[in-house]
Amino acid sequence: MKKLERIRKHFVFKGSVQGVGFRWRACHAAQRYGITGWIRNLDDGSVEMEAEGTRPDLDAMLAHLEQSLWIDISEIRAVTVPLQSDRDFEIRD
Repeated sequence: MKKLERIRKHFVFKGSVQGVGFRWRACHAAQRYGITGWIRNLDDGSVEMEAEGTRPDLDAMLAHLEQSLWIDISEIRAVTVPLQSDRDFEIRD
């Protein structure tokens, strides 16, 4: 069986994504799906994240984020960026 290729995506989430546990939920999902990278709040009320893993794991992480009662994502911008080979997933201030 062929090993799935790792990719890294840079995301910006807009909507009700600050003050609702979004970063904590993302960190928990990253650990669950073996994803590395980071997440942080931005001054305009959006949340920025870089996540590295296989495409199915990244898709599962996004689905996990969208299943919260308090989180309401109105827009997701995503672009592929170069791999960084982080060791873990961190919440940045």
